[in-house]
Amino acid sequence: MASAAEQLASNLNFSTFAKAEDLKKRLWFTLAALLVYRLGTHIPLPGLNPEAYAAAFQGQSGGILGLFNMFAGGAVERMAIFALGIMPYISASIIVQLMTSVVPTLEQLKKEGEQGRKIINQYTRYGTVLLGTLQAYGIAVGLESGQGIVADPGWFFRISTVLTLLGGTMFLMWLGEQITSRGIGNGISLIIFAGIAAGLPTAVAHTLELGRTGALSTLMILTVIVVAIAVIALIVFVERAQRRLLIQYPKRQVGNRMFQGDTSHLPLKLNTAGVIPAIFASSLLLLPATAAGFAGNSQLPGWATTVIAALQHGHPVYMLLYGALIAFFAFFYTAIVFNPKDTADNLKKHGGFIPGIRPGERTAEYIDYVLTRVTVVGAAYLVFVCVLPEILIARTGIPLALGGTSLLIVVSVTLDTVAQVQGHLIAQQYEGLIKKSKLRGGKRGR
Repeated sequence: MASAAEQLASNLNFSTFAKAEDLKKRLWFTLAALLVYRLGTHIPLPGLNPEAYAAAFQGQSGGILGLFNMFAGGAVERMAIFALGIMPYISASIIVQLMTSVVPTLEQLKKEGEQGRKIINQYTRYGTVLLGTLQAYGIAVGLESGQGIVADPGWFFRISTVLTLLGGTMFLMWLGEQITSRGIGNGISLIIFAGIAAGLPTAVAHTLELGRTGALSTLMILTVIVVAIAVIALIVFVERAQRRLLIQYPKRQVGNRMFQGDTSHLPLKLNTAGVIPAIFASSLLLLPATAAGFAGNSQLPGWATTVIAALQHGHPVYMLLYGALIAFFAFFYTAIVFNPKDTADNLKKHGGFIPGIRPGERTAEYIDYVLTRVTVVGAAYLVFVCVLPEILIARTGIPLALGGTSLLIVVSVTLDTVAQVQGHLIAQQYEGLIKKSKLRGGKRGR
């Protein structure tokens, strides 16, 4: 089966794509949805002084606001209706997934199939509303604390800002679900990808401008380019890397004939957690700054101001915590999305076993042992890819869009999207082969 799929994948060409009408419709729908998202990042909030806000953002663009702006596709820089982006939904979905391993009720829902998944998705939406409301209110209070940013401060501005920003996040959540069901898939990831990718040309132009004005030397610019290319190559290599465990199925007898047992592989990705650890680590480090917006920086106690300053982008404490959180969530999220015991039970149920390993508990222990070793390499890779470019950014002042987290998201989502497109093309070729076989069968019957 795997060899047949590989053979079909190797036969894919432009003519196959030209005949894929359903795939083309999905691609056009995805592009139209992403265009709507990009248009929304240019619609500003009402009641703001654009000049005063631009001046305030300029002074903080290299810190927390710069990270918010990168994930929101430039919407924070313009304080648009999509300034919150899709991050509240991502944070809520990860929190709910973490709770499924702790709360027995949610764990039971996870095992109930499609119906349980719908209920969990509904809980995720409720969590998105809660987190989005808190973050939007923090933004509203933070805007009011700025000098001359809000034309008419007060509860009317706060309520309207919360409703507008929350509405933007809920719309993006719905848009991502539509891309997943009616587009080419990975809707939420594609929205983040579109936001980061839109900032890459500006980031490159800004870096070249720093070189033209003498702020960066030619050698430093070449170093940044070489590091970016090396990081991209490393991401492509590791994201495709797998540790395959040989699975053997016993011989079976049908009538008087004995059939040889099949063999297959259990693929364990080197980076099972994907981009989630980097995104969640960034989101968690942004929470203190969001909470500080409730009281305003001028009203914070001394120790809180010190903590917020230490968590600014580029600070050594921020770098250490960022790397530690990425490593932690790489292990934690892998443990959630991949359960060795369930995998071992499924293998035993279907008669499969790993050669030399007893089925059942010993197989689960062996898979967990291999998965842990693989995850150590994957976590080290994530920390290296995300932290090394951040150090260069802190030292050179190049834009955040060229950082390791953004490159990881862009390259990973691109690889996943290409795989989705190939999957649609392979499915169409299968359908074409089935139709041809039916036509030949009908002709023989006549």
